[in-house]
This record gives sequence, structure tokens and C-alpha cells, in this order.
Amino acid sequence: MSKVKVQAFAMSLDGFGAGPRQSLDNPLGAGGTTLHQWFYPTRTFQHMVGGEGGTTGVDDDFARRSMEGMGAWIMGRNMFGPVRGPWPDDSWKGWWGDNPPYHVPVFVLTHHKRAPVTMQGGTTFHFVNGGIQEALERAREAARAKDVRIGGGVSTVRQYLQAGLVDELHLVVSPTLLGSGEALLAGIDLPQLGFRCTRHVGTDDALHVVLTKEGAP
Repeated sequence: MSKVKVQAFAMSLDGFGAGPRQSLDNPLGAGGTTLHQWFYPTRTFQHMVGGEGGTTGVDDDFARRSMEGMGAWIMGRNMFGPVRGPWPDDSWKGWWGDNPPYHVPVFVLTHHKRAPVTMQGGTTFHFVNGGIQEALERAREAARAKDVRIGGGVSTVRQYLQAGLVDELHLVVSPTLLGSGEALLAGIDLPQLGFRCTRHVGTDDALHVVLTKEGAP
């Protein structure tokens, strides 16, 4: 049975999943790139961006598995891009170029209507105006028996967690401090939501923590 997963979501030691002041030049916010220093050297990331080589081992194993078995993604508008308000035109098509790394349908939460955008490699961005439940229903239908990944950003992950819709949560605690930004888990009672830690593995660059919801598929 398919699951709803948050995979390879990086957070700082002080609990932030993104830095402040996201912009076109700083899509992860100030200091946000330090959250992903575990990921950039891996073979998985290098292949995603058209490179060769890359590191193997635990970090790469988690990175690779985070992309496997996904039939659809859900993301917030902030993760899709820096444009705010009504879409001025169709020129913005994401941060990832003509061939994004998803290769499946991606459902983007937004308050403003926009026609789907079909990209190379099997990725189509669908823009959902009806909220998180509608996005999940559409993503499940598109994914068929495969899993649905809640990609981010922080606000989107928080909404799905608080609604009790996430089955598995893989957090990557990076050895960095942001001081401010978007707090990932502030005010969220994970034990009350039924989560327990089912795996934790440390590397030189990160601590991987897998939390599984009791009774999840």
C-alpha cells in the first residue's frame, strides 16, 4: 500500500528547515545551503545534476532511497519558486531547468490558478487551489500504488504533519546553526501524532532519523 512520506528533509541543529529571506538568488534562504552539505557530494545528487562520480556510503544510500518508489510529489509554492501573488505569466517553471529531477507528476499548492506545465523527463507540474487534502487526493490517484512524497517547504510539511497525513518522516539533522528562519517542528507533538523513532544513523555530515507513524501502511 502506498505511503505519504517526507524524505531527506534537512534541518539545522536549532530546528530550522530553511533560512530567512528566500529570494531568486537565495532559494533556500540565508544560510540554507549549509543544511544540504551532506547531500551535494553524493553520487545521487551528482547524477541528478548531470555530473559523474560522487560519494557513496550511508548519506548516498539515504539520498538514493529518498527518490525511489515515488509516484507523485507535493510541494508548496515557495519550494516551486520565488514568485508571489497571482502568476504574472507562465515564464517561471521552477528552479530545476528543463528536466527537473522528479520525473513524475508534481502537485504545487497555490491560491492562484495556473495551467499545468509539462517538462522534460516525465515531470508535469499541476497547480492545486483546493488545499492539502485535494492535493493529496490527486497525488494518490496519479501515484497509483507508489508512494507520495511531501517535498516541502517547511510550511507544507508542517501542514501535512499537523493534519495527521504523513506516514513516515526521514529527517536529516545537519551540523549547522541558522539562528532564524522557518522552524520545522515547533509546536508539533510528534508522539501525540503517533510517531516513534524506528532508525537513526550518524555520519560525518549528518544524523539520519526515520520516524514512523504507528499503524502506517
